[in-house]
Amino acid sequence: MKKIGWLRPTREWRPALLVFLVIFGIALAACASKKVAPASPRFEISIPGSANDQPLTGRVFVMISRRDNPEPRLQVGSWGQTTPFFGADVERLNPGTAAIIDGDTLGYPVKSLKDIPAGDYFVQALFNVYTEFKRSDGHTIRTHMDQWEGQQFNRSPGNFYCETQMAHLDTGLGYTIQLSLDKVIPPVEVPPDTEWVKRVKIQSRLLSEFWGHPIYLGATILLPRGYEVHPDSYYPVIYVQGHFGLNAPFGFAAEPTPMTEEMRRRQRLTGLEPGYDFFQAWNSDDFPKMIAVTFQHPTPYFDDSYAVNSANNGPYGDAIMTELIPYLEKNFRILAKPYARVLTGGSTGGWESLALQVYHPEFFGGTWTFYPDPIDFRAYCLSNIYEDDNAFGVPGREWLIPERYFRRDPSGQPEVSMRQLSQMEEVLGSRGRSCQQLEIWEAVYGPVGEDGYPKPLWDKMTGQIDREVAIYMRDNGYDLRHYIETNWPKIGPQLVGKLHIYCGDMDDYYLNLAVYMLEDFLKNTTNPYYAGSFEYGRPMKGHGWHPMTNAEMVRMMAAEIAKNAPT
Repeated sequence: MKKIGWLRPTREWRPALLVFLVIFGIALAACASKKVAPASPRFEISIPGSANDQPLTGRVFVMISRRDNPEPRLQVGSWGQTTPFFGADVERLNPGTAAIIDGDTLGYPVKSLKDIPAGDYFVQALFNVYTEFKRSDGHTIRTHMDQWEGQQFNRSPGNFYCETQMAHLDTGLGYTIQLSLDKVIPPVEVPPDTEWVKRVKIQSRLLSEFWGHPIYLGATILLPRGYEVHPDSYYPVIYVQGHFGLNAPFGFAAEPTPMTEEMRRRQRLTGLEPGYDFFQAWNSDDFPKMIAVTFQHPTPYFDDSYAVNSANNGPYGDAIMTELIPYLEKNFRILAKPYARVLTGGSTGGWESLALQVYHPEFFGGTWTFYPDPIDFRAYCLSNIYEDDNAFGVPGREWLIPERYFRRDPSGQPEVSMRQLSQMEEVLGSRGRSCQQLEIWEAVYGPVGEDGYPKPLWDKMTGQIDREVAIYMRDNGYDLRHYIETNWPKIGPQLVGKLHIYCGDMDDYYLNLAVYMLEDFLKNTTNPYYAGSFEYGRPMKGHGWHPMTNAEMVRMMAAEIAKNAPT
């Protein structure tokens, strides 16, 4: 009799056995797949009808933190912050309908919710509302309309948010968390006027026509002692440039403020006096009698327009020069003469003060410019945007490519790379709508893209530089060193003795590198010689360094005005 063994099936059984094994293997694989692929981490974010009854377009955010003070929404949006947050665009979100942020949504500093370690966290969500603008250049775009808060999305009136909640997040198990944005950020409270400090806000005809929407300019005016009792007196003016703010120029404060440790640290860094010390100097018997003015000119792309015309922002330069300044000089007894108008500012305000002076050399009598944003794009922080191919790495390296950094501390320790900052801006807003540093430079200096939004100088995820955008920036006058050098025969005679520039030798954002380049050109000028000054803080002086107090600078300006005044 023939014996049949279990391990030696007959030829007739083999096809059936093979089919069985294939099916069994597929079933095992499916079971294994289910075990290793849990539900994706997911947030469902909605705005109830009780808070809003209209469809909304904007950007939704989730913030995840291990601490709840301050609120998670207030822990994000600044350079070097480490609280994870995630953002996604939303089109016409209906009341009660959920917007989704999940494992595929880009975040910062971690890229995905999947990268959040398991644990208990404080979570909060926010909706940044966009306004539709039908611009006069034919483009229709949607971005956030400033509510007089200076484009701070997490503090902007009218934006929706929820209370902070505790949640257990575990990517290994998967989770779905629902957040209802039932709170609205209230309007800004503008500080009241005083006998010294006045505030104005006017609608700009030029900007409103460009944006197809009411756009406002403002100013905070610091008046000299005795202004009200001398109604026939006119005064020189200091136009102080800088980021959006409603406080008085130079930090002027009529009462002493308790000094925190952070205020003391800032004072040690900058060398500037407290606001009350400046108040005492401003009102002393021998102090120069002048008016000081700060501008408010937020745009749909940033808290500040850089005070120039641009393809993306519109005619902010013209609006400031032909609408705001004439309004101020008419209403506040400002001596409207070139020698009596002087400029100052630091960082963004440093670039603006230099730009206003060189673009309008016959209108202003001099600038005291501090640590300006890049004024030579061969040193766009650490990149030469005309020659480098990529903003993230040092060129010319093959295997070990050092990172390009955006910020360091004064000892030289790198803190934030260009790669990291670019990722953060991409999370804050698509299409150049982050309202952050890199993308306002693109909005101010660069061309309009085909979609109506600023054309990027480099890809925010790869760092690849678009050389055409770089050349556009240079050829349209935003590389100030190139503009000054190209136009020196025409503007040089009107700039003699008017350019005074100060910068720390270890500026946090490497801004001293471009200042060196401008000095290299100006110190070799002839016919005429520029006759201005450069001063560098050494050693290890960072961003914000001043060689003099504000009161000392005002005295210096007054002496220059007196020297140039008609007999």
